[in-house]
Amino acid sequence: MLPKAAWSLVLRKGGRGRRGMHSSEGTACGGGKTPRYTNCYAQRHYPMPEEPFCTELNAEQQALKEKEKGSWTLLTHAEKVALYRLQFNETFAEMNRRSNEWKTVMGCVFFFFGFAALVIWWQRVYMFPPKPITLTDEWKAKQLQRMLDMKVNPVQGLASHWDYEKKQWKK
Repeated sequence: MLPKAAWSLVLRKGGRGRRGMHSSEGTACGGGKTPRYTNCYAQRHYPMPEEPFCTELNAEQQALKEKEKGSWTLLTHAEKVALYRLQFNETFAEMNRRSNEWKTVMGCVFFFFGFAALVIWWQRVYMFPPKPITLTDEWKAKQLQRMLDMKVNPVQGLASHWDYEKKQWKK
């Protein structure tokens, strides 16, 4: 197996070792440069994204960014919030907010429980044969009477709890 794999590397187009080489022509996906990984969403475990949330700014936002370079005491609370929203998508309170996904999950769980119950009911009604006669109450009563008549296990078992003179269970 190993010689076969080695020969396949040697005979491959481009010669030996071409497979692991890097070239200056670009990457395998083409274009000469791979696209930058953009992570513009803050996460709880890594709250500082690599890029700001808003990269293309309109005239009002650019003016606010210029005002940001000055003293922050001159900024109003609304302007500080707007600057925060330019940089980050969500606050920590919004990131930690509970979602309503549990309702969907529980709905799906109950739907599949109901579907499984319908399948089981259908199988009991239409697929399984009727119960054998030995599981009926009449048969069980006759079987118990037969065991008492035969005095099965009279020392510690069933017959030891039956009073044969009064024909009833001992108290």
